[in-house]
Amino acid sequence: MTIDDRDDAYLITHALAKDTLSRLRAVETEQVAFRKGLVKLGRICGYEIIDGAMETEYVPVETPLQETTGERVKGLDDVVIINVLRAATPFVEGLLKAFPRAKQGVISAGRDEEAGMNADGEFPITIDYVKLPEIRAGDTVIVADPMLATGSTMCAVLEHILVEADDYENLFVLSAVSAPEGLVRVGEAFEDADLLTVAIDDELDDDGFIVPGLGDAGDRAFRTA
Repeated sequence: MTIDDRDDAYLITHALAKDTLSRLRAVETEQVAFRKGLVKLGRICGYEIIDGAMETEYVPVETPLQETTGERVKGLDDVVIINVLRAATPFVEGLLKAFPRAKQGVISAGRDEEAGMNADGEFPITIDYVKLPEIRAGDTVIVADPMLATGSTMCAVLEHILVEADDYENLFVLSAVSAPEGLVRVGEAFEDADLLTVAIDDELDDDGFIVPGLGDAGDRAFRTA
């Protein structure tokens, strides 16, 4: 299994995940390649969640020659993926290749850049739109956002989700790149959430951006910079 426990988060260390993230970080990676890279990374992360967190069961299988015993993943139909718009859209596209029957929800959330980061390292967050499926006991919930910086956006998103969710089996917060400050903030506020990331970067700069990071994932994916 290529998921390591790093105290504040679980780090996905699969070689292809690290390779793909390195290509995403590169400033010369243009829009199409960046979007495709996020899709690929989402698919790899989805497979890692299956391998590292989901149980299997033995089932009888009839081959063309004889009956044998096979192994199937349990709970693949009981997955809810929450897309934090807009940057997570290609990331979620990749996750859906691993979980094609997942229920999907969307939350449009963004931080107020003009207000700036306060003394506690938080931004005011605006939630513009929320559409969530029913979340049931036994569901695995994956909240996807490529960047976990201050944790302000993710905390606001999780608050909305937990209002709607009566119960669930697992709650994963999945990111490509995370800052230590954001991991601590989300981890302390939502102790039931397992934080998964491909990289834990050095720090946040004075504007609340992850360093070294990969720039603004939304702008790079949708060419709005």
